[in-house]
Amino acid sequence: MNGKQLVAEALQAVLPDWSMDEVEAKIERPKDEKLGDYAFPAFTLAKTLRKAPNLIAADLADQIDKSNFEKVQAVGPYVNFFLNKGKAGAAILQEILADPENYGARDLGHGRQVTIDYSSPNIAKPMGMGHLRSTVIGEAIARILEKEGFKPVRIDYLGDWGTQFGKMMAAYKMWGNDADIKQDPINTLLSYYVRINREAEEHPEYDDAGREWFAKLENGDAEATRLWKWFREVSLERFKKVYDMLDVHFDSYNGEAFSAKLMDEPIQILRDKKLLVKSQGAEIVDLDKYDLPPLLIIKSNGTTTYITRDLATAMYRKQTYDFFKSVYVVGQEQEVHFNQLKACLKEMGFDWYDDIVHVSFGLMSLNGQKMSTRKGNVVNLEDVLNESVKLARQQIAEKNAGLANADEVAKEVGIGAVIFHDLKNYRRNPIDFSLEEVVKFEGETGPYVQYARARGESLLRKGGIRDFSKTDLSKIGSEEWDLVSFMGRFGDVIQRAMEQYDPSLIAKFALELAKRFNKYYAHTRILVDDEAKEARLAVVQAMSNVLKAALQMLDVKAPDEM
Repeated sequence: MNGKQLVAEALQAVLPDWSMDEVEAKIERPKDEKLGDYAFPAFTLAKTLRKAPNLIAADLADQIDKSNFEKVQAVGPYVNFFLNKGKAGAAILQEILADPENYGARDLGHGRQVTIDYSSPNIAKPMGMGHLRSTVIGEAIARILEKEGFKPVRIDYLGDWGTQFGKMMAAYKMWGNDADIKQDPINTLLSYYVRINREAEEHPEYDDAGREWFAKLENGDAEATRLWKWFREVSLERFKKVYDMLDVHFDSYNGEAFSAKLMDEPIQILRDKKLLVKSQGAEIVDLDKYDLPPLLIIKSNGTTTYITRDLATAMYRKQTYDFFKSVYVVGQEQEVHFNQLKACLKEMGFDWYDDIVHVSFGLMSLNGQKMSTRKGNVVNLEDVLNESVKLARQQIAEKNAGLANADEVAKEVGIGAVIFHDLKNYRRNPIDFSLEEVVKFEGETGPYVQYARARGESLLRKGGIRDFSKTDLSKIGSEEWDLVSFMGRFGDVIQRAMEQYDPSLIAKFALELAKRFNKYYAHTRILVDDEAKEARLAVVQAMSNVLKAALQMLDVKAPDEM
């Protein structure tokens, strides 16, 4: 039984009209740990009992059975609970050591499927740093949901349809060199795309050529189809190389082109329900009653739009996966788009419209400027990952020249640094990219957390104990309690991260746990031979397990040595 349940039981015994769930929902963690481990706000009872909250708190503190606590005291309108350190600490440690992989998990998902749409780069262009945010936030959310018992379906909705591919084909036909393309497909194709966009300002006929080639593709022209398949194939091969570096793997790569074949059904439903309205030659869905702009479904030239494909995609995913939630990890500038999508699905009569979740994130800029593939202002993600690994390798050579499998550790540390740098920030905050900042290993970084765990593993190797099943875990003092009680919060943090789709809560927890362990390490002689040595090492083992689990949810590796 965890500390929160002990508090809930003690409270429920003196609040018989409340259920355990109701009591547990009101229990808080005091912001200042000096005020106890848990607190119950008495003002929630003021209306029922018609009494001042501070008086209610005092009465409750008098009535509560204190046998499981060091003390229970009223402070203003709160009842504060101080757990019995030996008893509670032993229970937390036992739980972590008994099943480290599942510690903190609460099986809230019961195996229900959640589709997660993330990364979603455009084919025929390199993955830039702009794609990092969606990729690592999406993967972390998938792992957090997995931890809580959901079954994530990872989807890379490739941008593989639209007039830009017509432009790419037109550019290839004008300037393409097969030898260059074979040597470096993505960057060569990108150079053609940048060139045609730049020169189209003086040659508007290039835009017309792009539209013509896309029309050919839509109509199944053999040459346009061949080029499109080739662009997609070489792109996916290159994307997968980056995904392998990040340890990200998808269940589906069905992109816009796949959804383009499914648009007849949503369009027919919109017609049958008389939701399509003519407007200046185009067909729209009026969303005035939702205070949203109208939804353009069919343009005046008869072609469909991105949102038409999104409607088809949402319907396909519901039919195929019967999702509990359908999550889209997409930049916050698309907020209106997703509100329109949900409103339109509601109008179409789908009661699952509210299960569509837009997990938005802030823009990543480069030296204050928005990144743009069209203008060639983009930083290649693969280059950043390689640079970070190289820097990690240099630091390992300087600090631990004899480290076994140093190259593998450099990959884990270098790539972990890039991922953690993004995820420690609240996802909706904008980030200005700077390579120096990303690969910095000091301060609040992934390598700092990884090193804290590696230091713990080193202590455990020196201590020579790995089996703590016979250890008296209650022999921990106040120094250990600071670490152990904090680890006891892990389950609450995971649940909040899941509910808020916010991996930064896990990253911040990992940073704080690493800081507390480093402080403990600096002030405590952990390996000294006394009766509490085994209990201290059990605390170190638990810390190592919890840090590894936290990093695992963030898709950051946890090397045993650094």
